[in-house]
Amino acid sequence: MRMRPTLSWTSTEELPPGTTDLEPVAEALGRGGVLVLSGAGISTESGIPDYRGEGGSLSRHTPMTYQDFTADAGARRRYWARSHLGWRTFGRARPNAGHGAVAAFGRHGLLSGVITQNVDGLHQAAGSEGVVDLHGRLDRVVCLSCGAVGSRRELARRLEEANEGFAPVAAAMNPDGDADLTDEQVGDFRVVPCNVCGGVLKPDVVFFGESVPPQRVEHCRELVREATALLVLGSSLTVMSGLRFVRQAAQAGVPVLIVNRDPTRGDRHALTRVALPLGTALTTVAGRLGVPVDEAAAGPG
Repeated sequence: MRMRPTLSWTSTEELPPGTTDLEPVAEALGRGGVLVLSGAGISTESGIPDYRGEGGSLSRHTPMTYQDFTADAGARRRYWARSHLGWRTFGRARPNAGHGAVAAFGRHGLLSGVITQNVDGLHQAAGSEGVVDLHGRLDRVVCLSCGAVGSRRELARRLEEANEGFAPVAAAMNPDGDADLTDEQVGDFRVVPCNVCGGVLKPDVVFFGESVPPQRVEHCRELVREATALLVLGSSLTVMSGLRFVRQAAQAGVPVLIVNRDPTRGDRHALTRVALPLGTALTTVAGRLGVPVDEAAAGPG
């Protein structure tokens, strides 16, 4: 039986304090071969909220779990109503300076790869190549019956047609693209089926309580084995899907460096944790290394 997912973490040990010294990060990137592992914190400057940072969505919102989505038609209806509304904002998000800096490091041959826990596709939009979407992509949907994969934009069009005039005002948006709505606002929202077999559609993302595909995990483990350093950007590392790569790197003697304003579950394994905003930190490092960041790709930051 699956356990309920870990949504929060509180340190039970004395962790080293954060620093503002970016030199270890610049030195690691300067040597090349760095593997990036990014989390929700890198996208906050694009208007997508964090889960656990200051004002994070977990303080008011419990994300949909795989168990609830697959077992309860009412839960699916509530999810799709909230996600459909959230997509209108989420789908318009643009890369920020942090995404732009990561893409620039990649173009200049300083990275061995990028693993992201985010589902927003913003690393790719900024120009990063070969990104591993650990938890999938919100701009795709998959049928749980026949496995057909489709476009989220096409699904949004079908949901608009099935729910004409649906335009409640959400209290907030969450990192998974789910907007906060009351049951009254959800109302009698209509969910549309797979247009191939009539089955249940799910966003092509890994929900809380769902397992990352084993072949994807092994690919990431191989990237860690090949890296000269692991650079964690904007992740609390609360859930094991990301923390396991930090533990793997530390056990193998691969230096771990973290840029995150708040303490993380991986701090005890890290050479350093830089407590600075990501856009500022990464563009500063890029400047020190003489790596120009494409402002057009980066957007505001």
